Amino acid sequence: MESLNRYVNLHRKAPSNKRIHFQKKMKKASLCLVVALATTLSSTGGISAQREAAEKPVVPRAVTPRGPLLESERSLVALFEVAAPSVAYITTENLVQRGFFGASVAQGAGSGFVWDTQGHVVTNYHVIQDARKVTVQLDAGKEPLSATFVGGSPEYDLAVVKLTQIPAGLKPIPLGTSRDLKIGQSVIAIGKPFGLSRTLTSGVISALDRYLPTQEYAEIAGAIQTDAAINPGNSGGPLLDSAGRLIGVNSAIRSNSGSSSGVGFAIPVDLVNRIVPQLIARGYAASPGIGIVPVNPILVAQNGIKGVVIEQVRPRTPAASAGLKPLARRSGELGDVITAVNGREVESLSTFIAELDRVGIGNTAELTVTRDGKTRKERVQVIDTNQK
Repeated sequence: MESLNRYVNLHRKAPSNKRIHFQKKMKKASLCLVVALATTLSSTGGISAQREAAEKPVVPRAVTPRGPLLESERSLVALFEVAAPSVAYITTENLVQRGFFGASVAQGAGSGFVWDTQGHVVTNYHVIQDARKVTVQLDAGKEPLSATFVGGSPEYDLAVVKLTQIPAGLKPIPLGTSRDLKIGQSVIAIGKPFGLSRTLTSGVISALDRYLPTQEYAEIAGAIQTDAAINPGNSGGPLLDSAGRLIGVNSAIRSNSGSSSGVGFAIPVDLVNRIVPQLIARGYAASPGIGIVPVNPILVAQNGIKGVVIEQVRPRTPAASAGLKPLARRSGELGDVITAVNGREVESLSTFIAELDRVGIGNTAELTVTRDGKTRKERVQVIDTNQK
């Protein structure tokens, strides 16, 4: 029996290739039918679910209530609402030469603030320098107003324009003082950085009594350093204290990228309050001096000399009265070198001018002067070298 079974098994007829192929096709068709049926049922269920979901109402999430603003927040909001109407947003048009035969109009933007009810607006000189057209917008939603140039001082980087039409309710910005500022005080900057008006940034006074270069051989003494974000377009805008008073005019930043790096500088308001009335009254600002013509400071620095080397002493001036001696042109013998003003060291012409400005026109300065290795003191009156 066992051998018979083996025999039968060994001689069972193998199915043909056609039959195997037919069976595979039938199995595949059955599988496709099952998948299609499952997909249809799933799709029908999905459509039904979507239809049910669409019929349900869409309800936003509930808002989490909050308490009142912090006292510091309320103070900042109130300060901005009071100060913002006095801030000016300035747009300029300059004619830019393109090659030898062409020119195009370039636009610039800056900030400023209302000085008085007569329509005078203060900004940086570099904001409106060489502008053929100046427009001023006051606060949000108001139409820009045309303005005319009144006066400017590149040495102090300050300028005044006047609105051709004075709007009702024009509000001058409140003035503070800069002589009593403290490092660590809170400050607010409002302006138009990157063309974005009504921008507020806050910070503290980081340092005081900085020197701020304004043009070649000119610096402002006593500048305010702040970490409040100041960017291109903030120039000319107000720096305010926590009481909303003007304490400085934002003017420059120290940055490798051209954007805020946390080191910004403002012209102190005590200087602003002295220069702006002069610009309004006569179009230019007084320039402090003692009646000397200095040697080019680049040549002085190249020769390793610290201080102001005198090239010429003008007659009938405080410098002539004090007997200051200039450089001997023929022999090249060094004359008097001014090394300090009222005890403050002077290393260059720009710091010398800044220190004379600190003393003030009409006041007396004590100069430290060296000649032939000997040092002496001379008292001279500071005069206005721009007087016409």
